[in-house]
Amino acid sequence: MRDVRSVAPATTAPAETNLGATLVPVKLKPHLPLLVCILTIMAPSRGRTAPASDRPNVIVILADDLGYGDLGCYGAKAIKTPQIDQLAAQGLRFTQAYAPASTCMPSRYSFLTGDYAWRQPPRKTSILDGDAPLSIDPGSTTLPALFQRAGYATGLVGKWHLGLGDGQTPVDWNGKVSPGPLEIGLDHAFYFPATLDRVPCVFVQDHNVVGLDPGDPISVSYLHPFPGGAIGTEHPHWLKMGADRQHSESIINGISRIGYMSGGHAARWVDEAMADTLLAQATHFIEQNRDHPFFLYYAAHEPHVPRVPGPRFRGDTDLGPRGDSIAEFDWVVGRILHTLDRLDLTKNTLVILSSDNGPILFDGYYDGAQEKNGSHEPAGGLRGWKYLIYEGGMRVPFIARWPGHIRPGESSGMICLTDLLATAADLTGQPLPPDAGIDSIDALPLLLSQPSAKARTNLVEQGISGAIALREGDWKYVPANVATQASGMGSGANPNDARFRDSIIPKTLLFNLVDDPTESHNVAADHPDKVAELARELAAIQKETRR
Repeated sequence: MRDVRSVAPATTAPAETNLGATLVPVKLKPHLPLLVCILTIMAPSRGRTAPASDRPNVIVILADDLGYGDLGCYGAKAIKTPQIDQLAAQGLRFTQAYAPASTCMPSRYSFLTGDYAWRQPPRKTSILDGDAPLSIDPGSTTLPALFQRAGYATGLVGKWHLGLGDGQTPVDWNGKVSPGPLEIGLDHAFYFPATLDRVPCVFVQDHNVVGLDPGDPISVSYLHPFPGGAIGTEHPHWLKMGADRQHSESIINGISRIGYMSGGHAARWVDEAMADTLLAQATHFIEQNRDHPFFLYYAAHEPHVPRVPGPRFRGDTDLGPRGDSIAEFDWVVGRILHTLDRLDLTKNTLVILSSDNGPILFDGYYDGAQEKNGSHEPAGGLRGWKYLIYEGGMRVPFIARWPGHIRPGESSGMICLTDLLATAADLTGQPLPPDAGIDSIDALPLLLSQPSAKARTNLVEQGISGAIALREGDWKYVPANVATQASGMGSGANPNDARFRDSIIPKTLLFNLVDDPTESHNVAADHPDKVAELARELAAIQKETRR
């Protein structure tokens, strides 16, 4: 167990929130001058088809850029993660779990839809800016929509980054922000629109920016700065940490971001208080739905850049802000699990913890992550990082706990975040339409260790720059690719950046992951028949349009 921080109830954390029936400000520390307002998440009135005892609650906790080797239960020594380690000890820990992409936006798209994101045009599934249109068509069969159909209350807390608005008119940050999460199956949502390093730096609840002063309207642009705005390149002495050119535009809370924002000062988030703010919302959603089946998608912000953990976590590790952010994430997970214990919901709740892609040390901000990393292996000794098609960018932690149903232990079965849609359909008894979840495999038998359980036999992986790979059994096939900026790292990305340059695959690659788990030896020339076989299989998968 962690120290006293792990014992105090989440609602008494420094960023204290009283989520009553009225608008109540979050109490921030005196040195944080901005006021963040939290609106009430009301209990849903959706009709129920069965009592909660008949079906489990489901919580998916998705970290942001957490690596395969970043947790104690996956071998980390330099970072202590006792809460997650305990979750793993009580549940099933997978050693062959994958994100469908090595970057967040396409990975999250696939997680929610059950379809590989590369099936969509790059404009919908590249790393989107904060004012990009919604990438999932309203009314689609999605993971939350499936639970909603089964009578569950559905909620999102945390990162969204799947676009907002219809693309026909600019997003109205000062009015109704729609379409968005509520239009793809969520009853309630408390989220930040894109990433921590992109504007607008505000929270949105359902359809409205939280705490917005109508007299200080928000404007957002990814093309041009606004007159009088504080820009990182012009005022580096105002910054808490240095940043590269891409991340040196509007300064919000002493940190320069990607894109330009003006107005909305009362609504702007405070990075140091984000964990407490999101945790309070998640806790409240669970409390409000304790008597009904619910699905909660908790999209954590840790350890994505800019890494600014709460004050009580600074120095928690020797790895700097990145390690401290992972320690903060572990604490948040512990508080969510404590809430389930306190409300006597643990036995009837399936908790899944994973990450949207592999880790990265330097990702635009000079926070010392590289210099302080020491001997820690964020990717667990695997080759590659976030953005890349190699295992280090794709393989992720995956832990599932459902007391009395999931047998504690370890599984080497292949599983992917894309599989949660078909798994939820089996869990809730909801049939999937033929054109939904094309790439989703029912993993419920695997989770439950049923004798008939069969793991995935193949998986298509997506990197940036058009990189794609096929994992088939022990083999991994990576065709050569040609870089395209449209499928790269979003607005302002530099093709000469190492993160972009290293994603280029100049020639066909073939690895045997059993003999060569670190992908050090390209054996394509030695196995031309296998290369041809996997090339045909990949082409066939790419042509699939129905289940």
